[in-house]
Amino acid sequence: MVDAHPRGLMLAAPRSGAGKTTVTLALLAALKRRGLDIRSAKTGPDYIDPAFHSAATGRPTYNFDSWAMPLGLLDRLAAQTAETADLFVVEAAMGLFDRIEGPVGRRGAPADIAARYQLPVLLVLDVSGQAHSAAAIARGFANHQPDVRIGGVIINRFGSERHLRMVKGAIEEIGLPVLGAMPRDPTLAVKERHLGLVQIDEHPDAPALLTRFAEIGEAHLDLDRIIALAGANITSEMSESQRPLTPPGQRIALARDMAFTFLYAHIVDGWRAQGAELVPFSPLANEAPPDDCDICWLPGGYPELHAGRLASAEHFKAGLRRFAATRPVHGECGGYMILGESLVDGEGTIHAMVGLLGHSTSYAKRRLHLGYRRAKLLRPSPLGESGTLLRGHEFHYASVIAPGEDEPLAELSDGEGKPLGAGGHRRGNVSGTFFHVIALEG
Repeated sequence: MVDAHPRGLMLAAPRSGAGKTTVTLALLAALKRRGLDIRSAKTGPDYIDPAFHSAATGRPTYNFDSWAMPLGLLDRLAAQTAETADLFVVEAAMGLFDRIEGPVGRRGAPADIAARYQLPVLLVLDVSGQAHSAAAIARGFANHQPDVRIGGVIINRFGSERHLRMVKGAIEEIGLPVLGAMPRDPTLAVKERHLGLVQIDEHPDAPALLTRFAEIGEAHLDLDRIIALAGANITSEMSESQRPLTPPGQRIALARDMAFTFLYAHIVDGWRAQGAELVPFSPLANEAPPDDCDICWLPGGYPELHAGRLASAEHFKAGLRRFAATRPVHGECGGYMILGESLVDGEGTIHAMVGLLGHSTSYAKRRLHLGYRRAKLLRPSPLGESGTLLRGHEFHYASVIAPGEDEPLAELSDGEGKPLGAGGHRRGNVSGTFFHVIALEG
């Protein structure tokens, strides 16, 4: 049963790159060190930040997405996040009010989530290059949307004690409390690559990194006042609504290593709740999908960074071909890339892939493909029957350089309904697409 008064808050900023993730991790790690049972969530499509959250909290991290998720699913995930935690923290994507066009509350904005669940917002302000003007930004955010409450400000990247005094004084003069201040320090930044932060599992000493975040949070955040600020409006009835995606099989062979990591926690939990078992294997370790499974799922990740190893993993490739002769195989984004004939890496080297689909992809000339996607399946696949409507996203820099001759898998449109044409391919038991599924449309 969800507590009658769940305690949560959102960390948001005016824009991307303001340091939200660093501040969020510092807060999560510091609260965890205090002995609190902490859970977290991330708004919008994102695989990498939630993995950092989970490392800091020791708990699964869901994504909350007001465009891609039916409201019933969103409510259920919010209730599940709140029900066993002493406090939960939601990290916003992009800027607090950034959105696409659409119905109010269903625009993919972090503000949709803050308003729906009445989450107080801690506004993270990057004050490098400004002083008193930071108060004008804070005032504008506080007044912009009446149903979104800015509960306080965390000053980020101040340059000196004098700089901090000026900014802090200006913000407090407009009636907003300053609940933390973090100095400008390049060593606090987490390394990034082309799809976001370098993954937590790639850090040579993740426990030491999380210890450093906890120390930063204890030193620079007013934890007592932040805890006192937390609140939410989430009820136990929310946990009963909206069915999840149907598992594509009873025993799912799941590619899982540094090349294949992108699978949403709510999808995994939904499959398991319906009785499915996930059986991991590693293509990078030259492992074939286990033969006692009835479907193989190849998620997204970074195959372009490991193309040489994947190309030489002959046991994996031969085993996947044998599996596909009798059972379904589906690839999302990175998984779709390795199902094709070849992959061109960032240096222009061509690597032979599995060849179960006829397309070829290239990362040599990077072009960003980013945005929400609505998909109508044209063929049956592990995603659903023909005609199934799905919502999700694309986020990749690779492009199809040779489409092959396989039948198209889905008809795509963007988040505002603009048709994008066919996406993905299917041949026999094998299907794949750059589209990442989040939920059934509803």
